[in-house]
Amino acid sequence: MNILQTIEAEEKARLIDKRAIPDFQPGDTLRVMVKIKEGERERIQAFEGVCIARAGGGVNENFTVRKISFGEGVERVFPILSPNIDAIEVKRRGVVRRAKLYYLRKSRRSARSRASWSRKPAPPRRPTKPKHNEKGPGGCAGAFST
Repeated sequence: MNILQTIEAEEKARLIDKRAIPDFQPGDTLRVMVKIKEGERERIQAFEGVCIARAGGGVNENFTVRKISFGEGVERVFPILSPNIDAIEVKRRGVVRRAKLYYLRKSRRSARSRASWSRKPAPPRRPTKPKHNEKGPGGCAGAFST
């Protein structure tokens, strides 16, 4: 391991000790608590949306969160080890088949991951005609007329 990798590993370990970083992946709904400094005051603002990408590695790793605010899509890219992030909460796990969910930008409706789908009950099935060797109306086997 060269000197640069050693320094990056030490820095990453030091920053991870300060704050717990949850295990999340694209498709998960996250709430990122961001520190905002206004003049001399500092406050925390929540940014909640779907993680659409993770990129980089080591101390340069970042993730992108997308939300719909007042009908407009808003995306923010956060470095994972940023000192401006107070906390990251995983609100809901999503099951997706892609590492980058950039297709969510194009969809008019909000595309949903499998975890948030709602299942509707199946409509009642119509009775089918019996096959030739099955018993038809009146208990007789073979072809029948209606």
